[in-house]
Amino acid sequence: MLFSQPFKARSLRWMPVFVLICGVGFAGVRSFAAESDMSDIPLRAKYMELGKQLRNNQFQRALYLSSVESSHDLKGEIYAVVDYPFATVNGALNNPAHWCDVLILHLNIKYCHASSNKADTVLTVNLGKKYNQPLADAYRIEFNYRGVITTPDYFAVELNAENGPLGTHDYRIWIEATPLEEGRSFLHFTYAYAFGLTGRLAMQGYLATIGRDKVGFTVTGKPPNGKPTYIQGVRGVVERNTMRYYLAIDAYLAALKYPPKDQLEKRLQQWFNSTEQYSIQLHEVELDDYIKMKHDEYKRQQMIL
Repeated sequence: MLFSQPFKARSLRWMPVFVLICGVGFAGVRSFAAESDMSDIPLRAKYMELGKQLRNNQFQRALYLSSVESSHDLKGEIYAVVDYPFATVNGALNNPAHWCDVLILHLNIKYCHASSNKADTVLTVNLGKKYNQPLADAYRIEFNYRGVITTPDYFAVELNAENGPLGTHDYRIWIEATPLEEGRSFLHFTYAYAFGLTGRLAMQGYLATIGRDKVGFTVTGKPPNGKPTYIQGVRGVVERNTMRYYLAIDAYLAALKYPPKDQLEKRLQQWFNSTEQYSIQLHEVELDDYIKMKHDEYKRQQMIL
């Protein structure tokens, strides 16, 4: 027997959270900023390169999604054209206080609070299951936030967490954007994380049980009936969560045109309706259950816990 019964019990308890956090993918010790040409030039070049894929894809929106798996880490990316001016996107996503309102839209985010001191800005996040639960039963993790660069035509933001549940580590996220014509913007969202033996075994357990029939978005083939076959496994997990977080960003941006008192409800409705467009991959709960749960969690989020 490789692991003890207590270890197995802990693994089963935190398996859903482990799967979630693999989809959060926040920036870790190795910064994307150190690897990137921090300007709008490479991002605009990518926009030109992906022109065909952005115009013609399965998503019914200008979006390109990819994922990569290695023996010790995972990476997911989304490039998307969003129908919001760059000033709106910059003001919304280049501000740590707004990220909690974005993140709480995800089913598994139970709580988020942004705090700052002289050195750092930190997002305290509780991750849990897809139903109401006490914060004591959720996994708390702290992500460092850093605005990397802001210019009139470009911004980049990164977040980082060195450790996660079940031996996962070096969570990395990178988000950047640049303006396009006609009041639109081009957005790039990247995340990655690393894992060891414990994390690999936990993911294998998930994929062999409650996650065995779930799929991602990459098309791996088309059988004679003409229906696409979608990727499964770890990359399927990453792609589902990539899309959930992108749709949270989009829902937050879409709701900004409404009066502040109406924005929460508009965000919740937009996020749920958008995920239902990809119900094969993303359907988990019904609308009424989601709305009630998120109202409760948003109310709790207004308190510093």
